[in-house]
Amino acid sequence: MNISHLLRATTLAFAALLLSSPSHAQDFPPKKPVTLIVGFAAGGAADAAARLIAKKLGENIGQTVVVDNRAGAGGNIAHQQVANGPGDGTMLLFGSIGPLTIAPHVMKVSYDPFKDLAPVSGGVNFPNLLVVHKGVGVKTLAEFVALAKKKAGAVDFASTGAGSASHLAGELFSQRAGIDMVHVPYKGGAPALQDLLGERIACYFSAPPTALPHVEAGKLVPLATTGPTRPAYMPNIPTVAESGYPGFEALNWYAFVAPGKTPTPILDRWNVEIVKALNDPSVKDALNKHGLTPQPTTRAELTAFMKKEDAKWSAVVRERKITAN
Repeated sequence: MNISHLLRATTLAFAALLLSSPSHAQDFPPKKPVTLIVGFAAGGAADAAARLIAKKLGENIGQTVVVDNRAGAGGNIAHQQVANGPGDGTMLLFGSIGPLTIAPHVMKVSYDPFKDLAPVSGGVNFPNLLVVHKGVGVKTLAEFVALAKKKAGAVDFASTGAGSASHLAGELFSQRAGIDMVHVPYKGGAPALQDLLGERIACYFSAPPTALPHVEAGKLVPLATTGPTRPAYMPNIPTVAESGYPGFEALNWYAFVAPGKTPTPILDRWNVEIVKALNDPSVKDALNKHGLTPQPTTRAELTAFMKKEDAKWSAVVRERKITAN
């Protein structure tokens, strides 16, 4: 074989290799329906947000985006499923703060959020709302802290489970306020709220949409929100930070991630589409009505944010000696 034939054969072989590689073989948008996994049951904040965004994504890319609720183990089942999922761009996860940055430090999980899952874009966030039942007899955060110090070890707080966002918000506040509250985990927000309304538990770091109707009905007393600023829909409720604990922040958040094996070009394309959907005025308005703030990011920004949250919550877990038991 002469040199020209050898070069031609080499060029053809190289072209065939490129065409057969995953990053070049995959088309975008995918040629089959996309599944957006949500780790919580239908009807909650995560599900509502995921469905709003999925609808707009489907419209924009001209492909069906189906929301699949895989509830269980605080969202960890869904995260494990996606960690083992296909890397062809047909599977995304509406990942949450617990399984992505808290659970790995509280319990044994069979996936590594930073290796088995690939960040795509931020999704939405919302603060917790600290509420107490009227029988507690306090109206401000300062009064609550004073009560908790007076009755050390006797004031309890509800959460949606060990290692959940509501649990860690309570632990972080206990740490900052120098109080010793007793954690009482529940299997979800509904039973936690039921016991709070029944005055069987003192307080709860609740998702605002869950607690606000009862606040408005006069059944619960709002003490503070856990975000950096007051949400527009709760303008009269102070933040923990402005109530004497500067810098305090404990947000619930959801972000889009994909199976770790997904090629970078596909992840980049999904980032563009998700950011576009989150910036759509109709989507932003609908999310805001649910008390959710859109949080579109670059892939690098989401990675940095997750690492920051991971470091923050792992420190709280170590200091408070938190376990899943």
